[in-house]
Amino acid sequence: MAVISVTEAVTTILNEILVLGTERVAITAALGRVLAEDISAPFNIPPLDNSAMDGYAVRFQDLQGASAQHPARLKILGDIPAGYSASKPMSAGETYRIMTGAPVPAGADTVVMQEDTQAHDQVVEIFQECPRGSHIRRAGEDLSSGDSVVTGGTLLGPAHIGVLASIKKSQVTVYQRPRVAIISTGDELVDVDEELFAGKIVSSNSYSLQALVLDSGAIPMSLGIARDTREALREKFAAALHADMIISSGGVSVGDYDFVKDVMQDLGAEMKFWKVAMRPGNPLAFGVINGKPAFGLPGNPVSVMVSFEQFVRPSIRKMSGHQKLFRPVIEATAQENVETRQGRQYFIRCMVRKTAAGYVATTTGEQGSGMLMSMAKATGLMMVPADREGVKAGDKVTVQILDRDFGYSETLYY
Repeated sequence: MAVISVTEAVTTILNEILVLGTERVAITAALGRVLAEDISAPFNIPPLDNSAMDGYAVRFQDLQGASAQHPARLKILGDIPAGYSASKPMSAGETYRIMTGAPVPAGADTVVMQEDTQAHDQVVEIFQECPRGSHIRRAGEDLSSGDSVVTGGTLLGPAHIGVLASIKKSQVTVYQRPRVAIISTGDELVDVDEELFAGKIVSSNSYSLQALVLDSGAIPMSLGIARDTREALREKFAAALHADMIISSGGVSVGDYDFVKDVMQDLGAEMKFWKVAMRPGNPLAFGVINGKPAFGLPGNPVSVMVSFEQFVRPSIRKMSGHQKLFRPVIEATAQENVETRQGRQYFIRCMVRKTAAGYVATTTGEQGSGMLMSMAKATGLMMVPADREGVKAGDKVTVQILDRDFGYSETLYY
């Protein structure tokens, strides 16, 4: 198969990705999920006119001309705590002491703040005339019955959960979270708790991929390490078909023990491509096995993570019902020269910071695809197009943001 561009690879993959089905979940489990139904308000919020202040519910006409020198004097009929209603309507010259959130009694059209009053012997003196309707939250001012509350396709945040609770929506329909099977390949690999012998390395890809899958909102299913035999790899891939998506790392190059492409084809995969014109991450197999998208990622730790960000994360998000599939990008100024060659799109690990003149990007140092620390330090990936020959200090570059803290600040602005 011919080497294809990153853009062509992303487009090819996303054309094969289908949105998963839906499920009902409690709103306590719905945070960060994509809503799969339109929800309307079944009643007004708030349901009744209620007080926005502790004070006195009054008739506006009873306040006419009230001042410190000539206070309005009203008879107190009683108290209305939040959660309770007045025992009877108000008439001229009468008032109720009312608490924040309590329903406004019949006959009242204004609430006076307690700070502007003085009460004694069941009479309150009001020292200030205030506008009609002051300090009253009107029924339906937040939501009226029939209003749209949240539409399908919305990524549910904390405020959505609160609104859903306010309209007694205890369960919602959301898109399912993809189950992603993860396979690491290689005789040289041992698990994190196993003893390291000469020639062995820890399977860090297994853990990076689990974390990336979780971070993407999906459910990781680690199938462990597959040894470098066709039979061992076939066994792992066959087990992986119970998932919604398959990711393997390693075994996709042209070595004698690189069996991933062959095994995918053995299982009936329709192979879409094998190599992508990018660095890091050139060898990358993608196919569909029994309707399940399968990614054969490279074996080098950085290549795995960079390839995941470009191809797997958008696929997981599409399967999960998201409308926004891609990481944010910004324009930054390169702080140093970066060597690249035409013909491949480069993803340079970099650190991004904001200055008075805008964003600047500095590389994390050596860019070897086995140097996982360079990825741990990175807050972004400088994306150098395939038709560009290098970057010079001072050049404008496009950076894909990886930083989970992006937009947060150490400085208090208020």
